[in-house]
Amino acid sequence: MDYDGKIDAALQRLHDEGRYRVFIDIERRRGNFPHAVWKRPDGSEKDIVIWCGNDYLGMGQHPVVLAAMHEALEATGAGSGGTRNISGTTVYHKRLEAELSDLHGKEAALVFSSAYIANDATLSTLRTIFPGLIIYSDALNHASMIEGIRRGGSGAKRIFRHNDVAHLRELLAADDPAAPKLIAFESIYSMDGDFGPIEEICDLAEEFGALTYLDEVHAVGMYGPRGGGVAERDGQMHRLDIINGTLGKAFGVFGGYIAASAKMVDAIRSYAPGFIFTTSLPPVVAAGAAASVRHLKTDQDLRDRHQAAAATLKLRLRGLGLPIIDHGSHIVPVHVGDPVHCKLLSDMLLENFGIYVQPINYPTVPKGTERLRFTPSPVHDPGMIDGLVKAMDRLWSHCALNRAELSA
Repeated sequence: MDYDGKIDAALQRLHDEGRYRVFIDIERRRGNFPHAVWKRPDGSEKDIVIWCGNDYLGMGQHPVVLAAMHEALEATGAGSGGTRNISGTTVYHKRLEAELSDLHGKEAALVFSSAYIANDATLSTLRTIFPGLIIYSDALNHASMIEGIRRGGSGAKRIFRHNDVAHLRELLAADDPAAPKLIAFESIYSMDGDFGPIEEICDLAEEFGALTYLDEVHAVGMYGPRGGGVAERDGQMHRLDIINGTLGKAFGVFGGYIAASAKMVDAIRSYAPGFIFTTSLPPVVAAGAAASVRHLKTDQDLRDRHQAAAATLKLRLRGLGLPIIDHGSHIVPVHVGDPVHCKLLSDMLLENFGIYVQPINYPTVPKGTERLRFTPSPVHDPGMIDGLVKAMDRLWSHCALNRAELSA
């Protein structure tokens, strides 16, 4: 077997399809976000503005978060010492979980190394806890949810059309009423920025005796009066059985979690290999995350400024006639529709205007829907927004993207 040849062929396919991913070396500097420095391959540097980060509120630079992390670092050192089951549970982890359970109005919370692992580990483990569990999954659920459902053994799964409550009802009604059921969906789907129908799905769950599993990764910290997510904003949080969230986006640190009843959390803690056999978050990370969660419970002004920045950018881009995808959330995707053109546009924004936005290609989005995904934050000031809009106007007018051609 020519293993090297197989690797070369696999990589060449990505190049041929225009979706080979190139990492751009950037250096964030404390207190200066969203400004950063691009470390070019030739050794030179260029000042840039980050427009595609998921540190939605700039909390990764917030003094409250940094102070908590400095304090924990000086007190405990770098690592956690191992898994939570053996040597890695600390007062910092317990404080963080207490903040998270309070945030979501649940009895308990459980912290994982990432929201991806939290989804994967929890969804796959639920089949162990509920033999014969049927999972109903939105067609556009995140890869971590898909993987968790796939890995959950022999239990059945049903895929309902994206946000199609009528289709979900048909699937629920066709199954054995006595079978255990769970509906897995998201509050905000990150690539289009559209909202899941939380209330309608909770209504169906109650009607058919199903559990609910909501991924709030792109909403926690940013929606609701205390940052509990879209479910909190819509008054539905109490109706959800399990909520998944991240500490690495709006909270600006690292890690993921679930929040649920004490019994549910205890069962996942006791059975999920993705939790049992994984080294826990370093105390310094847990301390920073707890400080961020605690702070955002009261910082409505930051949430308001975030929404205002997103609305302003959408208005300005729409005024240029650009094909933005707007479902009312903070995410601002601009449809390009071709992987090569998307990458070239991203490269030109970086090289010519110091604007860093990575192209979004397959498999993150379906082929033919490639896009640039802008994530404005409260610290993207009017001057930065103006610079981005002018750059997009100049490039779009010179690039016939909608005719599947690109010419500078």
